[in-house]
Amino acid sequence: MSENKITNFHTHTLLCNHASGMPADYAARAEKDGCAALGFSDHYPYPEGSGDYWPDIRMKSHEALSYIQAVRSAASSVNFPVYAGFECEWDRAYESWYKEELLGTLGADYIAFGPHWVTLGSSHVYAMDIGDAATLHKYIDQTIDGIRSGIYAFVAHPDLFMGRWKEWDSEAQACLSALLDAAIACNVPVEVNGLGMTRTQNRTKRGMRYQYPYEEFWLMAAERGAKVICNADAHDPADVITAARNARTFAAQFGITPVESPFA
Repeated sequence: MSENKITNFHTHTLLCNHASGMPADYAARAEKDGCAALGFSDHYPYPEGSGDYWPDIRMKSHEALSYIQAVRSAASSVNFPVYAGFECEWDRAYESWYKEELLGTLGADYIAFGPHWVTLGSSHVYAMDIGDAATLHKYIDQTIDGIRSGIYAFVAHPDLFMGRWKEWDSEAQACLSALLDAAIACNVPVEVNGLGMTRTQNRTKRGMRYQYPYEEFWLMAAERGAKVICNADAHDPADVITAARNARTFAAQFGITPVESPFA
């Protein structure tokens, strides 16, 4: 692998309704910018009528197969490996479905774990809307359960909730320490997320901070030797390699050498 070419396994398309470009657009731009391997991980559709699983930010069920086909087609136009995956949350009720539908019927190459919510009854509360310790602990417990499921190739933006929590206090430290322990025990990479570096920074007691990635967490990950992957979380073809490089620059501050593939 050329040192000027890097990988990215967190890529969205216009099918999620909050990104632009289709797989061919991302593959073409990635080739231009220097890509060694590209993975698509758009938000997958839960079964129709299954409840409030945020249908507005994901493709429809009937689009899933055409999405996979579009990724396979894009792969034929570039000279590096291209993988078809999905990003999904964790709900134990759908454990078999994740495996049988996404990895089985649809033939996805991998599933990225997007811990976007905590399930409270029939509601799904966004990680960045968590403002109390009890809900935060439930969120972390649910996330750890997902890590232990063995379904996911990596944990996307594991420090996402810090966008709302903001301060590195005893609760944040304890929760992210437990999440990190689970990832290390299960040999699941945790992701430095390039998209988070583009969001408006938070003013905290220790100065201005990225919402995520959050420095104290990644220092802890480095000290414990966690497996780390750096991805773009690209929502536009122009970001697919640029944001992934930015994530690597961030990780390098802590002496982290990221894995280049979640399959390694």
